[in-house]
Amino acid sequence: MNPEIPQAVCFRSNSVGALQNVSLRSAMRHITSTFGKKRLDAIGDNPFEQWRDKASEIKMEVLNNLQDYVSMFSRNATAAGAVVHHAKDAHMACDIVACLLRDHGAQKVVKSKSMISEEIHLNAFLERRNVQVTETDLGEYIIQIAGETPSHIIVPAIHKSRQQVGQLFCEKLGCEYTDNPASLTRTAKTLLRKEFLTAQAAISGANFAIAESGSICLFTNEGNGRMVTTLPPLHIVITSIDKMLPKLADLPVFMRLLPRSATGQILTSYFSLITGTRKESEFTGSQHLHIVLLDNGRSEIARGEFKEMLKCIRCGACMNVCPVYGIIGGHAYDSTYPGPMGVILSSLLNGLSQAHPLLDASTLCGACAEVCPVKIPLAKIISRLRELKVDRGLASETEMIGMLGFGIATKYPKLFEFGQLVASRAWPLARLIDKQTIDRLPRPVSRSFKRRLA
Repeated sequence: MNPEIPQAVCFRSNSVGALQNVSLRSAMRHITSTFGKKRLDAIGDNPFEQWRDKASEIKMEVLNNLQDYVSMFSRNATAAGAVVHHAKDAHMACDIVACLLRDHGAQKVVKSKSMISEEIHLNAFLERRNVQVTETDLGEYIIQIAGETPSHIIVPAIHKSRQQVGQLFCEKLGCEYTDNPASLTRTAKTLLRKEFLTAQAAISGANFAIAESGSICLFTNEGNGRMVTTLPPLHIVITSIDKMLPKLADLPVFMRLLPRSATGQILTSYFSLITGTRKESEFTGSQHLHIVLLDNGRSEIARGEFKEMLKCIRCGACMNVCPVYGIIGGHAYDSTYPGPMGVILSSLLNGLSQAHPLLDASTLCGACAEVCPVKIPLAKIISRLRELKVDRGLASETEMIGMLGFGIATKYPKLFEFGQLVASRAWPLARLIDKQTIDRLPRPVSRSFKRRLA
């Protein structure tokens, strides 16, 4: 686990900037509502709750016996021809990848989207060592040439309009401006095809790792995933230890849940099951397969009260229904993982000292938990982390005083009513003192709900 860093995320100031970005808010409103509708359509009359129960049960079995399944996977993947590496933290994982590339003389690498590589900042690490890294998922490719980070774990360029992408391609790639999605995609495909054919190594993530067979599972919607995992002679997989599933028979329930929860698809466009290296009778597949299993604090989390967070299958469904994320987007979180799942993972992986401001990024409405395909009690975990934030003295003095006063007032109905009256009368004066801050708060009503009913 990364050491706790005193410098806290500037979530509130980041959010103010995001709220002022009209194009961002429009893009977020469109995409989150679209994904929500598609998800409901994909669920249909299927026994979705039964699938959720089963998936949750499987993931809890893994977390209750995590090291056993990691060991089983390592043995079986090795027997199938892969080389398995264990990385305690982000720096060790980056070092392992850099050494593998150096030993194979690889200076040109193609990547298929991997949130774990984003977590450990692998691209920047390799580029400092003169390794050319090219992202090949269209969304990742867009934000790479823009010099940005993903704003969503499934749709990394969700915050950009087609006009912005067209302008970016025109400026960075020297092509003629167009905002036609099909034309922009063709431009990217033409450029990326050359990268696939000349790459000396490939790096990918994994959606799941099957302990029983030592297999790696990949769900993708673009053909680049197959190109990355089959064309270059060296394939490096980076995945975290919580991605384990006990056996192949466990896969079907996740194959039903993941696409529906992530993008509203019944099935993902491509599903790849990779077991070991290319065999003599095969014509595709890597000649050398190395699998880096990253811990980075997950073993410790699995032993603690927040172990259920490690059930997460990175579908992004919680983001698509979160009223906070749906307005400000992912960059305001200043973290690899945004949205409700990101609030928790950032707090657990980076420490509360750094991530505690993100705990404000939730209304605790519970919508995230309702759509989570593996039934993680996201709102309850965020609430518990807020308690720890207060216990550790990380809440601001203003917040502490305000909540203390509110707690006292709510104990006494007459005092609470008096407070409501004072707030409504004092509002104009408060705006004169600090208009910018006050205008972000809900305006007190002149007549309370109770008085309206009287």
